[in-house]
Amino acid sequence: MVGIGGGSMVVPFLSWCGVAMRTAIGTSSAIGFFIAVSGTGGSIIFGSGEVALPKYSLGFVYLPALAGIAIFSMLTAPLGAMLAHRLPVPTLKRGFALLLFAIGTKLLLNLIR
Repeated sequence: MVGIGGGSMVVPFLSWCGVAMRTAIGTSSAIGFFIAVSGTGGSIIFGSGEVALPKYSLGFVYLPALAGIAIFSMLTAPLGAMLAHRLPVPTLKRGFALLLFAIGTKLLLNLIR
């Protein structure tokens, strides 16, 4: 919905349901993988008939960007997992709240423009 794999909805919901914050973050990451794969597949399928796409595109997916995002994600995932396990839960909750606030602010600013 906001381009972050549904984590903006999954983590708060699981936390509200009493799931431990670290478990909610891990579950959200696992769900995010399937959201990303289905979104990518849809973008490939629905963009397959377009003719005015840049070179190295597969439907609406620009392959160099896909490669860059995939590589960067694989390199930084261990750092994210380490932080999720080492940081105290209140710090994780505050950080996630700050992220949601920033995303909400960005969405509101986009509506105003």
